[in-house]
Amino acid sequence: MADRLEVYRRLLRRYDLRRTQAKREAEERRQALYQQVPRLEEIDRQLQLLGVEMAKQAILSPQEMEQTLAMLRQTQQQLKLEKEALCQQHQIAPEAWQVQYRCPKCEDTGFVEGRPCSCFSQALVEEAYAASNLSHLLGEDTFDQFSLAYYSTQPFAGEHGSPRENMERILSVCLRFTKRFTKETEHLLLYGSPGLGKTFLCSAIAQELLQRGIPVFYATAPALFLQLEKEQFHEEEETEANGFFADLLSVDLLIIDDLGTEFFTSFTASRLFALINTRLLEEKSTIISTNLSLADLAERYTDRVASRLMGSFTALKFFGDDIRLLKKFAKQ
Repeated sequence: MADRLEVYRRLLRRYDLRRTQAKREAEERRQALYQQVPRLEEIDRQLQLLGVEMAKQAILSPQEMEQTLAMLRQTQQQLKLEKEALCQQHQIAPEAWQVQYRCPKCEDTGFVEGRPCSCFSQALVEEAYAASNLSHLLGEDTFDQFSLAYYSTQPFAGEHGSPRENMERILSVCLRFTKRFTKETEHLLLYGSPGLGKTFLCSAIAQELLQRGIPVFYATAPALFLQLEKEQFHEEEETEANGFFADLLSVDLLIIDDLGTEFFTSFTASRLFALINTRLLEEKSTIISTNLSLADLAERYTDRVASRLMGSFTALKFFGDDIRLLKKFAKQ
């Protein structure tokens, strides 16, 4: 995991190496051609000397300069024609002399007229995906694929409105969260019964932001706290300042899925509070999904965790029939 600035710098270094490699390969090809046809090297050397001589003529009087330049241009043209004939004779393609950049548009600089090239923007997206822990969900869970069709339009016992109306509201909040991400800091708590689309929406939000090159880290609660425990108790050489926990604090969006399914200890509760509290103070957005109720969250993770969740997060309650089961039966 890395923040945007670190990713940006890493990509710039990669592009610099890529450009250097392309130039080195071009020079190696040129030297090989010189060995194959020695006269080509002589012609290139003469052309370089002509270029220097033509530059010198700029300090002469206009009449003298024009006469000399005409002679130099004629010699230059003759040498170019000879070089072209030799290349045709030895079946040397024109591109053999050129630096073959991966992206001809930006010539492997990453920028065109001071703006990021499309290849650089795509590389940022790929870097963000690689660091997000979401590569396995690439293209599967997106807002375009989210369907309200399985949510009932009938009133649901003990709730206000129907599951369909509730999901329309939740979807609207998630879309707004994604759209305003770079302008506002917001936190979402998705809670309620399993199988209603909480993980799907977490993934959809993540992928939408990743496509914009925004660093996101997604993890299920069991995997996340297991890694934190390893760092704390089994990797003594790794310090908290530059380890996994520090990365969780700094990433633009942290998504903790299935909170409550992890093996619970006092360490889990303390780390969860530190994550939530620090990210709130540093205005870093967080999304948490859980099958637990608000009351269960307060009982399991202590009042101070619950107060942060209920006081600073937008709570979105999911209710209705299990969508995964409905989809399963629909396929049978």
